[in-house]
Amino acid sequence: MEGMRPQDRIIVAADVPNLERLNALVTSLKNWVGFFKIGMELQTAVGGPQAMACVRASGGRVMYDAKFADIPATMKGATAALLRTVNAHFFTVHASAGVEAMKAAAEVKGGMLMLAVTVLTSLDENACTRIFGATKPLDKVLQFAGMALEAGADGIVCSPRELKMIRALRELDSLKLVIPGIRPAWAAVGDQKRVMTPQEAMAAGADYLVIGRPITDPPLEIGDSVEAARLIAAEIEKGLAARGA
Repeated sequence: MEGMRPQDRIIVAADVPNLERLNALVTSLKNWVGFFKIGMELQTAVGGPQAMACVRASGGRVMYDAKFADIPATMKGATAALLRTVNAHFFTVHASAGVEAMKAAAEVKGGMLMLAVTVLTSLDENACTRIFGATKPLDKVLQFAGMALEAGADGIVCSPRELKMIRALRELDSLKLVIPGIRPAWAAVGDQKRVMTPQEAMAAGADYLVIGRPITDPPLEIGDSVEAARLIAAEIEKGLAARGA
């Protein structure tokens, strides 16, 4: 990914309730971050295509966090509809939907990059075991990563805690790693369980970082959202330098 600026690797989680707030967020940050993640709140409140149109009109690029998880026919139909109406840069599916369902989505994704969500960063080891069975998060993430690769996904979404192990497996080299659960040292952890700082995550092999509240609602002592994004971009640059990228 030569030619990318550090800030191009930042995906802001645009968890706002309406288009007015979204427009203000994109307008203020479009020159300081790479993408804006449209998630469930905006999709439900205003509709996915409307949110996408707002981001584009304001000069931003989109990660559409659809998290599709259904039978293959439905996954295929939903992805085809997404391509027609939204045509995002990235979109997400749940790896837990299975290889065949992910393959069906991959067949019709066009130029969009499909990311398979593995184990949510809000889940600790106990929660992971209750949901997926007798397994640690790392084990399940590695299993899901292999399934995503088999299905034709372009990348995965996982916590930063799994980065080093994934990067150690050459067979997974082609997968882009999009990492939530990012918290600078100056930000509150909140409801995330498996976290790292931006510098640590980039040094460990991340390609993109998904960051919400540290940018959209930074501590008073940090300043505004632009200053938070600038600080995070500086951390990203240091992390890339540490891994020789």
